[in-house]
Order: sequence, then structure tokens, then C-alpha cells
Amino acid sequence: MQALSPAAAGSLADAILALHVGTVAFVVFGTLAILVGGPRGWRWVRHRSFRIAHLALMAFIALQAWFGQLCPLTVWEQALRTRAGQDAYGGSFVQHWLSRLIFFEAPWWIFVAAYTAFAVLVAICWWRWPPRRKH
Repeated sequence: MQALSPAAAGSLADAILALHVGTVAFVVFGTLAILVGGPRGWRWVRHRSFRIAHLALMAFIALQAWFGQLCPLTVWEQALRTRAGQDAYGGSFVQHWLSRLIFFEAPWWIFVAAYTAFAVLVAICWWRWPPRRKH
């Protein structure tokens, strides 16, 4: 099996970063959609598959923060950037701007508190506007 070239590793790191941004967007905008759409009766925000994926992802994020672990997507992206000979978060245009959207410096406890609070909010949404089975 041929090793990954530095150019391919850089491109794959950019793709993983884009996936990471999409994951963050799914959690944040999904929560906003539930908070707005639940009271307004939007049926799609109560779709069972959407809600299970949303809750499970937020629970995973909060738990990994409690255990002091980095997101696997971050670990993979950084390893690929190293393989590509790039500094972490200092590579291509796509990587540079997408990183600025979702990464910032703060003490670890801030992230644990924020992820935990967000997970509690997602759980409250689950209780307040529970998912429904198809009829």
C-alpha cells in the first residue's frame, strides 16, 4: 500500500476540517431549529432519526470534554497536517478560514462547562419537544 503524499494529506486534512465545521453547524443550528421549530410545530424538528443523531453527538462531545480528550476529527486533521508538512491550523485557505470559525483559545474548563450546558439544553429540548415516530 502506497503512503499518503503530503499534498493528499493536506487535502484530506482540509476535508476533515470541513466535516468538523459541518458537525458543529449540525449541533448548533440543529439546536436553534428545535428551539424555534418546536414551539411553532415544525414537524421535521421532531423527526426521530434527526433527534437521536443530534442528542448522541452532543452527548459524545460533552463526554469527551469531561474526559479531557480532543475531538477525533481534530486529532486526525492535525496528524494529516503534520504528514503534509504543515503547521497545525496554518495551511490552506480553506483550512485557515474554517479553523477560525470553530477554534479559539480558552481554559479547558470553559469548554467543559460550555459543552455540558449545551448538552443539557439539547436534553431539555428532547424532553420539551420529544421526537415522534412516523404514523
